[in-house]
Amino acid sequence: MTIAQTYLQVVQKRFQSVKELGDKTLAQMEEAQLHWAYNEESNSIAVIVKHISGNMVSRWTDFLTTDGEKPTRNRDDEFEDSLHTKEAIISAWDKGWQVFLEALASLTESDLQGHVTIRGERLAVIDAIERQMAHYAQHVGQIIYIAKLVKGSDWQTLSIPKGQSQAFTEAMLDKHQR
Repeated sequence: MTIAQTYLQVVQKRFQSVKELGDKTLAQMEEAQLHWAYNEESNSIAVIVKHISGNMVSRWTDFLTTDGEKPTRNRDDEFEDSLHTKEAIISAWDKGWQVFLEALASLTESDLQGHVTIRGERLAVIDAIERQMAHYAQHVGQIIYIAKLVKGSDWQTLSIPKGQSQAFTEAMLDKHQR
């Protein structure tokens, strides 16, 4: 396997992991909780989801052939809380991720050597992918943080529970040393 093939495989796995963290977080939330914001300057989970989805659809539709900032995108509208139901929020979430993950999966080794444009700026394809990794991971982290604040003691951890790190490490060592 070439380094480019390895990269494509690894980056798809990492993005899928970021999506799964978001999926598990959204599943824990009740509809009203998805619209909670700390203050007027803060975004709710619903708004962050709408923004991520808008970004994904814009950036990854015709990724290799058109500017990533599509004329049909209304970025400012993404920051208006207009997805009123949990179903609409999850639908937007799923739509964005579907467009993105399908485009990512379609990339070839030779595509990685090319360039794309975003708002007229020419970027190496790998740079554009890594830029989105930072962007999406940041926003999913925000979603998780907001959810933890809202859920309080009802939050169900997405990773190793407090006080169980050593047991988890031992189980992983046992699993991988066999």
